[in-house]
Amino acid sequence: MRRTDLSDADCAIAQSLDVVGDWWTLLVLRDVARGVHRFDALQAELGLSRKVLAERLRRLVEHEVLRRERYHEHPPRHEYRLTDRGRGLLPVLIALQDWGSTWLLGDGTLSATSAPESAEARRVRDLVGTRVPELLLPAADNTRRDPVAGSAHTVLYFFPGAGNAPPGWDRIPGAPGCTLEACAYRDRHAEFAARDATVHGVSTQRLDELAAFRAAESLPFPLFSDAELSLVAALRLPTFRAAGAHRLKRLTLVVDRDRVVRAALYPIPDPAGSVDEVLALLDLWHSGADAAFREL
Repeated sequence: MRRTDLSDADCAIAQSLDVVGDWWTLLVLRDVARGVHRFDALQAELGLSRKVLAERLRRLVEHEVLRRERYHEHPPRHEYRLTDRGRGLLPVLIALQDWGSTWLLGDGTLSATSAPESAEARRVRDLVGTRVPELLLPAADNTRRDPVAGSAHTVLYFFPGAGNAPPGWDRIPGAPGCTLEACAYRDRHAEFAARDATVHGVSTQRLDELAAFRAAESLPFPLFSDAELSLVAALRLPTFRAAGAHRLKRLTLVVDRDRVVRAALYPIPDPAGSVDEVLALLDLWHSGADAAFREL
């Protein structure tokens, strides 16, 4: 069927679909956001023909959604990176993921967690053995830095929202408990430091909200804002929609200094108790039990 050109339509939806209204195009954007930047790697991930991939990449560069960066001179080879315009499409990808997780893979229930046997939980556990892409996130202390530290392990705990809860928050399964979780990490912070593990909290909240919460609870570790959904899209982390914003579902990743995910905890039925679980995993690692770091 002949493709209809909608580029001159007055409707912004139609104009957007003229750029990204093809399912291969959206999957290309998904994988570039995940850190797959080279042509051969994209082809291997997607399994489509070189001709089709080349055409999709050409259109995305033409529309300034992606930019080409040369990484090899002879012969010339390029990587594809998201532009600011491309990063502006990340909420679209996350909205599609939310919708699919809720209505196609789930039962339509609004939730900040998931069943252990769900497809969403399997996707999180499949992160074990993958690398966290290099990126910078804004932190509550007004710096912008790498969420993965240089210590032996970084504990990245992702939470839905802390501070003043929006109306109905306590009725969303898995949403309450952010303060308990943060304070548990605060109270046992020295134990993590003794194991050469750095604790970082990540939310999609605004920086001012995170800064106020960090000060109110005297947290000794940084809180990062992924309001731009860069890390969410890179790792395909589960989210839900509440109070007009994408919120992270509660989960924890343990990442080594080579940026490899060594353990993934999801779902987390007991936010404060999960801190004990992470410490136990670190103890097993330091005792030489490498098998401790596996999907849970």
